[in-house]
Amino acid sequence: MIAPSSTARDRISAEEWAVRVDLAACYRLAAHFGWTDLIYNHISARVPGTEHFLLNPFGYRFEEVTASNLVKIDLDGTIVEPSPYRVHVGGFTIHSAVHAARPDANCVMHNHTRAGMALSILQEGLLPLTQHAMMFSGRVAYHDTEGFASYRDERERLAADLGDKPVMILRNHGTLVVGSTIGQAVSMFWHLEKAMQAQLDALATGRPITTPSAAVAAKVLEHGFVPVPEEGDYFHPLGWLEWPALLRLADRLDPSFRT
Repeated sequence: MIAPSSTARDRISAEEWAVRVDLAACYRLAAHFGWTDLIYNHISARVPGTEHFLLNPFGYRFEEVTASNLVKIDLDGTIVEPSPYRVHVGGFTIHSAVHAARPDANCVMHNHTRAGMALSILQEGLLPLTQHAMMFSGRVAYHDTEGFASYRDERERLAADLGDKPVMILRNHGTLVVGSTIGQAVSMFWHLEKAMQAQLDALATGRPITTPSAAVAAKVLEHGFVPVPEEGDYFHPLGWLEWPALLRLADRLDPSFRT
């Protein structure tokens, strides 16, 4: 592993460093939960007050990501600060599409989990069968696969298909969530994974399926994710109340993400 510059933190504002620490923790947690695909897949975060965003160094596993080795790039994929690292073209294509189209996209998570890939194959997509799934009722977008996301012209179609939704299922590919904060994105991904796993498990039994009413789904959605989670809003705990607990978990696992 290439050692980051010892002065890296000195060149970075306090606001950006805080985002870097949270994003590095997010990568470590994703590794812990098994949301990985070797050195592929990405989680990005916007640098506060800019159009730049942070991405993992290509060739490194999620558990190797630190606050210092995250790479800062612009919407054209140009690395905007000296770095010994590279970024993956597919990660740039997908994440730049979302960050450019959505000013509220402060964190974007895209992964190829087993449940995410399996559900992306099903024509019906995500069904409102559980509380976890009903949190996303009417809030899931779909994008047809175009193969490896290596061509910049796909960005327009990705952004158009996503629209204002917080979740997108990339058919025959995987899943993507858009959070107003890093903590919110992690929470969304956790609940989406649970929803997909439960749906696949239920369908695998071959037994008749019960579907809750639209009224029940609306009640669950009312308690679900809000655009900007506010501390102290215990009516909408998703996206903010879990994050301090998850940071404590990341520190117990390996606090080196903070370096």
